[in-house]
Amino acid sequence: MTSDRVLENQQSAKGRVLRVAASLFRERGFARTTVRDIAAEVGILSGSLFHHFPNKESILAQLMEELILLVEDAMERQLAGKREPRDRLRVLVACELQAIHGEIGTGFSILVTEWRSLSPASQAHILALRDRYEQRWLDCLKNLKAAGGLSAEPSLARHFIRGAAMETWHWYKPDGPFTLASLADQLVDLVVHP
Repeated sequence: MTSDRVLENQQSAKGRVLRVAASLFRERGFARTTVRDIAAEVGILSGSLFHHFPNKESILAQLMEELILLVEDAMERQLAGKREPRDRLRVLVACELQAIHGEIGTGFSILVTEWRSLSPASQAHILALRDRYEQRWLDCLKNLKAAGGLSAEPSLARHFIRGAAMETWHWYKPDGPFTLASLADQLVDLVVHP
């Protein structure tokens, strides 16, 4: 499931552009963020951005692709050796929460909110990656249902989990009563039969 594409080094100039753009796109939205805004935050001249990316849309497209690939790679590694459907679901939930609240968290929500800002060709590519990502979830939830651990329809359970996980962006505090691991356990407990 992993891609042959090499992810951008987060410490490189191009990686810094992606990180800053993710934060600005989340904060202001894609349409209201200018190339000049991104360059100013990175600390370079706006024309220098075009050395790394042909346009602002290409920044968004690469950012979305990398966000999906990073989460998929984490899922792939952590699913190794997990056979029980409930354990596999917990891995998926934990990885998604980590994506929302970890290093790439500022950008993860733009997958939901900004994909329509992409060109039709970029949309098709990102939606294909997103469909692959979502299929992993549906396969896991279908297996859980077949094993008797889920009463809801798998697609409905996925919408519930995705909504609940994304909503944690607004209230979760790392120094609060839950760790990301315990939050993942709680979300799994909400949908899975004991």
